[in-house]
Amino acid sequence: MPDPQLQYFPVTWPFLLLLIALFLVLAGMIAGRILRYASVRMGVGPRVMLVTLLLSLLLSYINIPIAYLPGRVVSAPAVVTYFGMEYVIPVVREWPATVLAINVGGAVIPICLSLYLMVKNALYKLSLFAVVIVAAVCYSLAEPVPGLGIAMPVFVPPLVTALTVLVLSREHAAPLAYISGSLGTLIGADLLNLGVIQALGAPVASIGGAGTFDGIFVTALLAVILASFATRHDVRSSSS
Repeated sequence: MPDPQLQYFPVTWPFLLLLIALFLVLAGMIAGRILRYASVRMGVGPRVMLVTLLLSLLLSYINIPIAYLPGRVVSAPAVVTYFGMEYVIPVVREWPATVLAINVGGAVIPICLSLYLMVKNALYKLSLFAVVIVAAVCYSLAEPVPGLGIAMPVFVPPLVTALTVLVLSREHAAPLAYISGSLGTLIGADLLNLGVIQALGAPVASIGGAGTFDGIFVTALLAVILASFATRHDVRSSSS
């Protein structure tokens, strides 16, 4: 059976409800054809896109253990505050090691969709450049937080991603935003900081989980918005 200590939403309920509300607004705008061009640029149908976003949100509850780091003194408050944001971590009294896990909604799904979009849109070189830029910025701004793991301000991934992709390619801004925002954040914030996780006293360190999931999900929403407005601009330009 799954360890109950590994199954928890990576953000507090108020912020989770805010993310759900943002998703519902976005879904309503697509259903109402306000963002009717979004799926054209993303390279996936609107239903697939919405289902993927919903699954990312819901399955952020699930962490899959991939390694156990030798234990040190583990501190485990129920909530850790960083940069005004509250992140949920499991409360553990006895824990012999830090569990290194991968979050399904914040890492597995974004990685799979990013690879699909990269292949479908043939964005290999552009993706490499964009991912490197986003990863470098995320790495420089990510901070180790005792008891939590690696965290960064929620606005960093979407802001850096938007600036990067609009400079590199307006035509492919939408899929490039999702790819670079997801992979760049995971690489820069989580993977490049694996060496410091053991010293943080966190019972669970989840790749794509607490500390980075919010930025990745908001970046995904940004990609959908960029998809609509970039394509709408192209349609108007071609018709004029």
